[in-house]
Amino acid sequence: MKIAIASGKGGTGKTTIATNLAYYLTKKGNKVVYADCDVEEPNGHLFLTPNWEEIFQVNVKNPVVDDAKCDYCMECAKICQFNALAVLIDKVLLFPSLCHGCGGCYHICPQKAITEVDRSIGVIKAGTGKGITAYEGRLNIGEAISPPVIKRLKELLKPADYTIIDSPPGTSCPVIEAVSNCDYVILVTEPTPFGLNDLELAVNMVQTLNLPFGVIVNRHGVGDERIHTYCKARGINILLEIPNSLEIAKTCSKGNLLIDNFPQYSDYFESLMQNIPHPLKATGT
Repeated sequence: MKIAIASGKGGTGKTTIATNLAYYLTKKGNKVVYADCDVEEPNGHLFLTPNWEEIFQVNVKNPVVDDAKCDYCMECAKICQFNALAVLIDKVLLFPSLCHGCGGCYHICPQKAITEVDRSIGVIKAGTGKGITAYEGRLNIGEAISPPVIKRLKELLKPADYTIIDSPPGTSCPVIEAVSNCDYVILVTEPTPFGLNDLELAVNMVQTLNLPFGVIVNRHGVGDERIHTYCKARGINILLEIPNSLEIAKTCSKGNLLIDNFPQYSDYFESLMQNIPHPLKATGT
């Protein structure tokens, strides 16, 4: 079973939920894979402390123009939806950070003046920590396009009883890449005006993708009840409420897992899994 942990905004406790859920499922005897797809700022490793055993490079294809063959017809620039190419009088300029590596310019060039070369945009690490098979994607500094790293990370994942996808925050292309093809999405929010606004965006996203989902309210007790009113009005299942607690904040700030420091949180995650309307048996996905 593939479960994505997502949020409409950063700082809601998404990684706290993802790592603790992976740890809980492991302690219950399941084979668990944790995938940190928040490739611009992965921090699941702070909690799971994996021993990295493999590293994979992630490359995209970038065009190279042979000026001796190019007649500057502008067909390459016309087909590029991302404005990664600019054709001047006697030169073609490439903006690598805008290039998505789709290959359109390479295939359309009438003069066959374009070839493609690999450009590294990130790395993926694989290893084991806390009995969990862990993967981490990390976008290279200065790179702007993260979906190819997330896509490659998901391709590398080994089969497991449960795969926990720690998604990037927000509702843009990286998140869609992370949650796609998952069996269930958990949206983590907080009971604040900003939390509600971004939860609404996240709900619209998963509903558009036709993915089953539920909500976790973190830091319950701070703010107001607008999250609960919103979910009740729309028939959205609140899977779990985690109270606002200074002790929880201190534990997380030290990179410690809640279950190790607060044994009662095993009951919280047991309740969470019971509230997910999916079979709890291993699916081998």
